[in-house]
Amino acid sequence: MRNRPLEGQSALVTGANSGIGEAVARCFAGAGAKVVINYISRPEAADAIVEDIKRGGNEAIALSADVSNEDEVKAMYGAMFKRYGTIDILCANAGIQLDSPLVDMTLAKWNTVLAVNLTGQFLCAREAAREFIRRGVRPEISAAAGKIICMSSVHQDIPWAGHANYAASKGGIHMLMQTIAQELAPHKVRVNAIAPGAIQTPINRAAWATPDALSRLLTLIPDQRIGQPVDIGRAAVWLASDDSDYVQGTTLFVDGGMTLYPGFATGG
Repeated sequence: MRNRPLEGQSALVTGANSGIGEAVARCFAGAGAKVVINYISRPEAADAIVEDIKRGGNEAIALSADVSNEDEVKAMYGAMFKRYGTIDILCANAGIQLDSPLVDMTLAKWNTVLAVNLTGQFLCAREAAREFIRRGVRPEISAAAGKIICMSSVHQDIPWAGHANYAASKGGIHMLMQTIAQELAPHKVRVNAIAPGAIQTPINRAAWATPDALSRLLTLIPDQRIGQPVDIGRAAVWLASDDSDYVQGTTLFVDGGMTLYPGFATGG
């Protein structure tokens, strides 16, 4: 891979003011892309990331939008196009958890998680696709007219008791990604997903914050380490680059082997 494989491209990363989204945005910037840091809360964190990216000699802006709100998504794209002219890469990363046993789960918790995690990806992917198709391929920039990376989870495959809304949203992302990949491929738009395993981010702090919790977590990971956000960022750069130009409709699991079901290493 070239040192700056995304040179001259503009990228939008949703939910990018912390965790995995922040790492993806920083990796995109380091690979040469102009980056939009989307956020819904903590604007000071988004602004700090933008300033840090600029200090590194790269370009970024922060834009607020609730990805589950159609008008706000359209306004965010309008602001991005005003600044950068177009979009080349979307990483639809924004997501939330509102956990509860099924019998106690409220409709509000169900609807909120599905709205952000699944509808948000639909809305952002639709606006990106419209621009990719309108503009077409610019061969001097990329072999593709555009790239969409959907952030999924190992829980698109692994059931997760107590997290029905989250797991359902990730299962939905899997089929959404494959369907729009099939639909957009003739337009030279590539659509893929990344499914992180256990990544050391604030959203799952309880799973790694103490030695006992981390020890229990590592029993689920054959690689015997918790993932870091940069592990996902590096994978996203590859999926956004021309080095993966023949990769379409695929989920890249970045999970240290969690989906190998390590309990079966000794016979189950």
